[in-house]
Amino acid sequence: MKKVLLILAIILVVVGIGFVCYGFYQKLTTNIPNPVATMEVEDYGTVKIELYPDKAPNTVANFIALANKGFYNGLTFHRTIPEFMIQGGDLAGNGSGSPKLSSIMDNISEDQDKEYNIPGEFIANGYSQNNIKHERGVISMARTDYGSLGEELKTYGYNSAGSQFFIMTEDTTSLDGLYAAFGKVTEGMDIVDKIANTEVYYRTSELKEDEEVPKDEDGVEIASDTPKKAPVISKIEVETYGVDYGLPQTLDVFDYTSWLMQNYATYQN
Repeated sequence: MKKVLLILAIILVVVGIGFVCYGFYQKLTTNIPNPVATMEVEDYGTVKIELYPDKAPNTVANFIALANKGFYNGLTFHRTIPEFMIQGGDLAGNGSGSPKLSSIMDNISEDQDKEYNIPGEFIANGYSQNNIKHERGVISMARTDYGSLGEELKTYGYNSAGSQFFIMTEDTTSLDGLYAAFGKVTEGMDIVDKIANTEVYYRTSELKEDEEVPKDEDGVEIASDTPKKAPVISKIEVETYGVDYGLPQTLDVFDYTSWLMQNYATYQN
């Protein structure tokens, strides 16, 4: 009887090891598709974008977290430039806003909630894994550029992306390695082109020498390449095929105004 029980125990152990090994084998051999974002734009149509977590994992995790929590729903494309790119995803609608922790996390109290940025996953920022080129159809993260103010502030600009993204309508090699590209349009480039060609208030290159920059109802100058009727993102949803990409690593937003006030005298000299 003891021998029989021993044999059964050995069989169970072997079967258990077999199941575990088979599970690992399945994980190693199953080709899990990259996540795909579906973006609906009011009066324009649908754009599908394949995301590349192997190239920019934190950037992809951030985009998925924002999209699937509904952050982008109702936001606009606030900058559209034919033969270059379209830019959107800003909560303020003018390129000045950043997302908050509550945009990607649940159960964040008011005293914990704050605006955030993410590290820039691109070569100039010391991240060599991302070699995506800014070709037509590629989606990349918008960020602030403090480079003209000196080397000290360059890194703050590299790590200043939040929720704003842009989609290339032409190849632009000058952006390669300087911005975090993280996916590419697979369907709907005709929709992207229509958005890029929407009517804008003005282009800087088209202003005559003595022509004034247009102003809004409050008398504030309107930024170049601003659409007269900004295309609205109805929603963005990302199919992850069962993979949990988690929450992104976040950084505190650099307070440029405070920095400038503290360093004004030095900066002037």
